[in-house]
Amino acid sequence: MTDRRVAVVGGGVIGLSVACHLAEAGVGTVLLERHGLGSGASRATADVLRAYFLGNPVSSAMAVRSLDAYRAFAWRIGTPLPMRRAGYLILFTERDQIAAFEDDLPAQQAAGVDVALVDAEEARRRNPLVGDIGLLAAAWSPQAYVSDTAAIVSGFAAAARRAGADLRTDCPVTAIDVAKGRLHTAGGVLTADAIVCAAGAWSVPLARSAGVDLPLAEPVEQELLATGPPPSRIPLPDIPITLHAASGLLVRKRGDGLLVGMGYPGPDREGWREQVRAQLAVTYPSLEGTALRTAFTGVRDASPDRTAFIGRAPARTPFFYAAGFSGHGLCTAPAAGRLVRDLYLGREPDIDVQRLAATAQRG
Repeated sequence: MTDRRVAVVGGGVIGLSVACHLAEAGVGTVLLERHGLGSGASRATADVLRAYFLGNPVSSAMAVRSLDAYRAFAWRIGTPLPMRRAGYLILFTERDQIAAFEDDLPAQQAAGVDVALVDAEEARRRNPLVGDIGLLAAAWSPQAYVSDTAAIVSGFAAAARRAGADLRTDCPVTAIDVAKGRLHTAGGVLTADAIVCAAGAWSVPLARSAGVDLPLAEPVEQELLATGPPPSRIPLPDIPITLHAASGLLVRKRGDGLLVGMGYPGPDREGWREQVRAQLAVTYPSLEGTALRTAFTGVRDASPDRTAFIGRAPARTPFFYAAGFSGHGLCTAPAAGRLVRDLYLGREPDIDVQRLAATAQRG
């Protein structure tokens, strides 16, 4: 039996950020990961760091702060984090999408997001691949980058270890006894003064043991697809990260092709891929007939409103949670780690954490 001050459950980018921030604050920290570091949702990201989350200014505020932290990542890992500015473009084909953007704009600007509405001509200038889709306007935010998730995971891990954190892989947590501060693992029982649940898709039963109901959807498998070069063999232009708002089709340039995402595959994976092929051909006609292959897969957790749950439970052993990031964890990980650290240390967070609590009224 080993004693630690704080035990973090989950070795994805969120759990690693939490462990890193706690250890750098001088807190004795152990992290427990069921497989390898970054092997869950962190394995299936588009390597995108962006500040703008339409309709979600809380996530945007966290992402703005996280971008600042990523730009300064060199002090943690010794070298700058790879960050290629690409910009983020959201294509609007319906009037109510534009109205929603305008209603949301003041809150986004207050969160520090640089975003503006541009006309269809400007949108096509930025992404000349866009076809005749009835484009009315687009949201444009220059605060978006293509980075390297593996470098972020390894950077947080190295910094956490350097600060004294004990990172244990292949160590699944099977149960938590919050009343006694005990974590039952494959390697035995570990006790802690505080517990942080950052287990992604596996967070619900662990949080329930502390009396916390995290209303997360059933774990879903995310799949990102990759294209080869376009059939014309004409090199693709350097397009921004682009979202087609109506379908959820997200693309970014990757090598001589594109990385493509569109929701979750569900049980009919081949049917979903056909939908992606069809939508890709409609949105970007020059890519019709381009072959698609699986690039990455990983299991994700998702909250009902796609805003993360971060907070503290009134348990006998202090219990904190950071889950439900809905695929946005990479963009918000530094801010999430700092929030959990501040909650543990009793500091005043720089974001209204009450809006992130599992008990908060959202809508």
